[in-house]
Amino acid sequence: MLVEDIMSRDPLYVEDTTFLTNARQLIRDNHVRGIPVVDGQKRVLGIVTTQDMLRVTSTRSNVTVSGFTVSVPLVTGDTNVMDAAKLMLPQKSIILPVVQSQENPVLRGVISILDIFGNINPVKVPDRTISEIMSTKVVTATPDEPIGKVWDKMLESDFTGLPVVNDKNEPVGMITRFDILKRGWARIGKEDGSKIREATHLYVDKLMSTPIFSLKPEDSLQNAIEMMLKQDIGRISVVDHGKLVGIIDRYDVIKSYLGEGR
Repeated sequence: MLVEDIMSRDPLYVEDTTFLTNARQLIRDNHVRGIPVVDGQKRVLGIVTTQDMLRVTSTRSNVTVSGFTVSVPLVTGDTNVMDAAKLMLPQKSIILPVVQSQENPVLRGVISILDIFGNINPVKVPDRTISEIMSTKVVTATPDEPIGKVWDKMLESDFTGLPVVNDKNEPVGMITRFDILKRGWARIGKEDGSKIREATHLYVDKLMSTPIFSLKPEDSLQNAIEMMLKQDIGRISVVDHGKLVGIIDRYDVIKSYLGEGR
């Protein structure tokens, strides 16, 4: 399968002169995690992501996306989908811009990790258990933690979502970047004291999603894929005897599918 078979052909994008506030609003309104950044000739310069949005502390309205654009590999329509996946894995890229050619990087579309995940061939899924693939060093949140503190954890860990656990390490929910962004926070910083005060008084239990979707360590990779697709979720908590013991996300699944996982 080639990239052109599954890519989005009319993607959202911003020019490098777009104000950061406008890009933030576009990301939030369209529930996307990243969008391409182009120049005046629609040549791709990189992407801007929700992670970049989280790091913004300036309240100035004239800041543009040019200073927050990150470089990612570019692919063409005739790139094999699994080759594109391999390019995404090292940096956990959210999307890859699809360009006319490497010499003429005019934006034609985008391919996302969701596009790739949705086109995994079930026949080729390795016979592996969740315990072989999951991450055991899990960064968590608690229901009574202030949103500002969780925000900082997401910045430090570069995770898009954190399991929420009670004082017995039992999972009770999930909090994601988008849960925070859709609330209207694009920044929490020294220049925005009102946001700091508000974030101090709003707690995880008000924004987290429930119920918790979980699997057991002995469940199969196939089980994880089926649950992610059915529930449209990017990560699953791994629970043993009611306690959180790990987490698995789409990147872990794709790594294993490509034979690059643990």
